[in-house]
This record gives sequence, C-alpha cells and structure tokens, in this order.
Amino acid sequence: MTALDVSRRSFLVGAAAAGTGFSLGFHIPFAEAQGLPPEVNAWVVIKPDDTVVIRIARSEMGQGTLTGLAQLVAEELECDWSKVTTEYPTPGQNVARNRVWGNFSTGGSRGIRESHDYVRKGGAAARIMLVAAAAQGWGVPASECRAAKSRITHAGSGRSVSYGQVAEAAAKITPPADIPLKDPKTWTIAGQSVKRLDTADKVNGRQVYGADLNLPGMLNAAIKDCPVFGGKVKSFDAAKVASMPGVKKVVQVEETGVAVIADTWWRAKTALDALPIVWDEGPNANVTSASIDAMLKEGLTAAQAVVGNEAGDAKKAIAGAAKVVEATYNYPFQNHATMEPMNATALFTADKCEVWCPTQNGEAALAATAAAAGLPVAKCDVYKINLGGGFGRRGATHDFVRQAVMIAKQMPGVPIKLLWSREEDMLHGRYHPITQAKMVGGLDASGKLVGLHMRISGQSILAGLAPGGALPGGAVDRVVFQGLNPGGPEASFGYTIPNLLIDHAMRNPHVPPGFWRGVNANQNAIYVECFMDELAKEAGKDPLAFRREIMSGNPKNLAVLNAVAEKAGWGTPAPAGVFRGLAHLHAFGSYIAACAEVSVTGGRLKIHRIVASTDPGYVVNPQQVEAQIEGSFVYGLSALLYGEFTVKGGRMEQENFDTYNVMRMDEMPKVETVLVPSGGFWGGVGEPTIAVAAPAVLNAIFAATGKRIRSIPLKNHQLA
Repeated sequence: MTALDVSRRSFLVGAAAAGTGFSLGFHIPFAEAQGLPPEVNAWVVIKPDDTVVIRIARSEMGQGTLTGLAQLVAEELECDWSKVTTEYPTPGQNVARNRVWGNFSTGGSRGIRESHDYVRKGGAAARIMLVAAAAQGWGVPASECRAAKSRITHAGSGRSVSYGQVAEAAAKITPPADIPLKDPKTWTIAGQSVKRLDTADKVNGRQVYGADLNLPGMLNAAIKDCPVFGGKVKSFDAAKVASMPGVKKVVQVEETGVAVIADTWWRAKTALDALPIVWDEGPNANVTSASIDAMLKEGLTAAQAVVGNEAGDAKKAIAGAAKVVEATYNYPFQNHATMEPMNATALFTADKCEVWCPTQNGEAALAATAAAAGLPVAKCDVYKINLGGGFGRRGATHDFVRQAVMIAKQMPGVPIKLLWSREEDMLHGRYHPITQAKMVGGLDASGKLVGLHMRISGQSILAGLAPGGALPGGAVDRVVFQGLNPGGPEASFGYTIPNLLIDHAMRNPHVPPGFWRGVNANQNAIYVECFMDELAKEAGKDPLAFRREIMSGNPKNLAVLNAVAEKAGWGTPAPAGVFRGLAHLHAFGSYIAACAEVSVTGGRLKIHRIVASTDPGYVVNPQQVEAQIEGSFVYGLSALLYGEFTVKGGRMEQENFDTYNVMRMDEMPKVETVLVPSGGFWGGVGEPTIAVAAPAVLNAIFAATGKRIRSIPLKNHQLA
C-alpha cells in the first residue's frame, strides 16, 4: 500500500464506518452508499473486477506478516491469490468498530500466531456469505455450490459467477454464527512459498516510509532531547537562530527537549545545531558503565531475588556434587539502530489530531496521540506508514509520536513532520536490557548434572515501562525468564534437571530498557547454552550427548537439536580448521536450534556456515520463514560481533554507526534452514532464532581456540 492509501480518503471511509458499530462478520453499508467496492466483512473488500482487498491490522516491517496473514485469509476465502492486495485499517477505525480487527500490536513474533484464528474466520465468513449470495440468486441451496479461485459454481446446473459479481449482495447477507476452518493439511495458498505482496513496491522504489512522507503545506522539525536520561532543558536562546533560512519557530518540547521547525528538515537541523541550549543534566550525570557493572555484580550474590523456575533443592545438590562448575556471563546495552530513524507527522487542530507514522502498534500510537493532544481518542487517528525497521523500538514506546504532537500543537492546522537525526536516535533509544548471570552447576562422579543455580542480575523491561519503574512487590517478570520458565507454550526451559533454581535480582540503571528483537531470550540462550558446553567439557562428554541426557523429557526441543546435528554432520569430521558449536532454545512459542561452523586463524574469526532448525507448529509461508531465519542471523551475529552501548557521564557514548558497527555482507555465513513443523500449535519465527546465533558461535569458538568468551561483543576480545 502507499501512503496515499492511508491518508484522508481512507480516514473518511473509516469515520463513516465508525457510526455503524458492527463487529466481525457484519457488512458495512457505507461502502455501497459512497459507491465504493463492497466490504463483505471487516477483513475482505471485493471489487467488481474481482480484486480482493484484505485488511491487515498488524504492521509489516520486513518480516512478511502482511503476506502471511493475507495467505490465511485468502485460503479460507478461496479466492484467486493473483488478485489479492492489502491495506491497513486505522487504529481509530478499530476502536470505533469495537476492535473488530483485534490487536494491532506487532511484536514478540505474534503477528500470525496470535491472530491466525480470527483472520481465518474473517476469510471463511466472507466465503460463506459470497456462496450464500450466489445461491440465493440462483434459487438453489448453498450446500450445492462450491467456491474456488474467486468463483462460485453450482454443481447441478454448472452455472458460475465471480466474487466481484456477487460481492454487493454478499455484503447484505447475515454473517454465519458457525465458521468452520480448514484442516491445515488441505491448505493450497497457506503453507506455500507464494511471493511476497510488497516486494515489487520495494524494488521499484514505490514503497513510502514515514521519513518519505510529504503532505501539502507540511513543515519539518528537528529535535534535541537532553542527552542524559533524567535531565531536562535549563535554557536556550531562540533569538540566535530565528533569522536563519527557513526557520519558522523554535519550541520547547516538554521539560526535556528543544525543536526547531523549518521549511525543510535540513534547515531545521542546521538551526538546531547552532542553537545554544543549556542542559540541567540531573542526578544521573555521573553514571558510568563501571558504576552500572558494580550495581549488577552486587545483584549476583544478593540475598533477595525473585524465583522464576525451581525444582528440588539446587543449592543442596550442588553442595554435595562431586564437581562444581561456576562461571559469570555479561550482556551489554544494545540499540535497535533501525535504518530509518524515529519519525512521525502530526496535524493538530482544536478538535482533531491526526498522525502518520511507522509504528509496530497502531493502537499504542493512537493512545500516545490522544494523550499528547489532550483530545478524546474518538477525535484522533493514526495512519500507519511502512517501517524502515522496527525490531521492537516502534512498539511499546511512542516517545517520537508524543513529541510530534507536542510540536504540532504549537502550530495548529499545519502538518509537521518530526524526524530524529541518527545521533538523536542513538542517544535516546530503548536499549536491550543489560544483565549478568552467575551460573553454578554440580556434576556427580559420572558427569551427570545433578543441580543448577542460575542467578540473573539486571534490568526488567516491564519495570522500565511501568509508572515509577517498578513492578508490584515480589512480582515475577516472566519476560526476564524467557526460555527459562518452568512450562507453557511461550518460552520454557528445555532441560529436565532434578535440582534447579533460576532467580532474578532486579537491578535497574537509569538507561531505559526496551523490547529489542529476541528480547531476553538472547542473553538467556548465551548464559544457558554456553554454560552447558562448559559443563559438558568438565563432564568429559560430547556437547550434543550431554544435552541429550537432560532433554529426554522435552521431545520437541530434542527434535530440533537432532535435526540440526544431523544436517550439520555433528559427529563427523568438519573441514580442516573448522570447528562446530551447538545451541538450542524454546522461545516465542517455537523450538529452535543451531550449529555454527567457524575457524579462527591468526586471531581472525570466520563464520563459515550456520545450520538452523525450527518447529513453529505450522508454517504459513516456508520461504518467508527461511528468510526470517536468515535475517535473524544477520541481526544476532551483528550483536555478537559488535553490539555494545557504553555509558559515560550519564549518556550513551555511541552516536552513530562509526562507533556502533554492524556486520558487513562479507562476514555473513552461509545459512541452511531445516523446517520441522510438527503441527498443533502456532509459534513465532521473527525473533526466536536470533537467540541461538551467539551461543552457537561462541561454543564453536571455544572448540577452535579453547577460549571461553563470557561477554559480548567479540570486538572486545582477542581470539589469538
């Protein structure tokens, strides 16, 4: 879709719908009244030429959700896939229509796995209504009619009609109460590697991102927020830049920021750089990476900690073990560093506020808009624009939306696009939480693991997002324990250890944490999977064999690990100078494993090959899943090699890609994917595989060099 698709015309359509108050399956009379193609139900619009418009609530940011969800709707709709297009409804429409499109949040690899049921029902309901309309027209029972590839055929007479010919009549049919869904074994569109619907626009440059948006009469804004978290603006001298070319206004944004509004963004940025600003850096001006490190180290041995997973008596078992193994690991702050910096365009008037922005959560953006505008939600709306990268930054926190509205309020009636500079984006992220982990394991005389204590010390994202920065007393932050939880479909521990204690000493520095792609599964996989290799070494066992011993009660975990081992040739000689490492995890509802092949020559690391397997239950588009896994390794290996933000004087030290590096193309290994979907559940694919990238490589590095790397990034280590 283009930006124009979600602008004022679409808003008018949505506003008309708002008064009807229908829910899933109820037709929308406004479409016919305005001469627009009939909306069979909220998910499906069919034009007279049989073009099918499928409405997608989740955000597309390169992960393929738009195509995958459309496949599920089209599968149940029985439409011609070659005629499918998509569009976003607005979150304002969703609120007005009793949240007919469900949750707009696109994060946690939940795009398909949380909405598959109702979007499939949306497609199936539309098909039933189309068939009913055709049957009524022919005067025959609907049971005698069959739908396929956007046509309905009556078996007895051979008569046939296209969806476009009956769509208007179908929109007037009472929606079915009972909506049976297809058995995935019969899928013909879903489950196939169909081409992505958004590829052409990306290739030919037609794709519009938030930073590209240009509205009539629009002005541009550049902003600087206090570089020290917790600081604020002390003073600034607007007169110094007021006469600079293109400058329209200099405004303070809340207590912490100053923005310049100009006719072009470059002129706004130039004036902002020339603007004298004095900051009150507040109580965090002396915080450093060293002081944060000391805070976390204290948590590793603190008496108080919240238990996330416990079985037996780990401390007693370890005390009585024949051999005790102990290690401490560290994971740093990391930034999302989306290629497109944060931005939003706002148009504020006394009785309405509209925002255009790339967001992973349209409803959260709408809430931020309404709060900043001081208007009811019903008088606001957000038009989702394509994202130039999200990775979690554009989901839970919409500070950039709030700022855009606050700026626009100071020039009512004028659309203003706020675009952060790269430096602003780097200095004001919502960073991957910093943590440390102390691992203590006990082995018996035969090398069997009899007890494990894992103490995590560090940030809680949920506490960071909560008012006041704290969870209710004693509350367990399950996000901290991703991949470590005792059970359940989301992210549970993949080993059965008779005596286990995994606890968390919350220590929250002033740097704001956020949901960074893979979230806490990233460091937890390193802590557990690297330590498993350390235990295997001390037990004198092969890393795969050691894992298998304590994975017998976790068959799906074992299946993906075995799939990787077989594909990689574990147990057979690797090429000369090449060494292998394993890792596995259960996260975001999927079971994942990886085997890395690396060499280290003269201290230089070369990652040759990654074999990865996943069991996400169902696979909607195999090619997209493979692409997601490959992309996961790009992101995960970049974090392993280079990802680190440090703190000095209370502020982040890295301000651009010259100091926050990412992996280059020539560093990317060959990735081989093994899909082993076992059915019966819906797991995510956008994030889980990231988590096994680093530990698989770290374990391979140990095999190659004998060096245990217990902190990342690797740029800080000598491998020679």
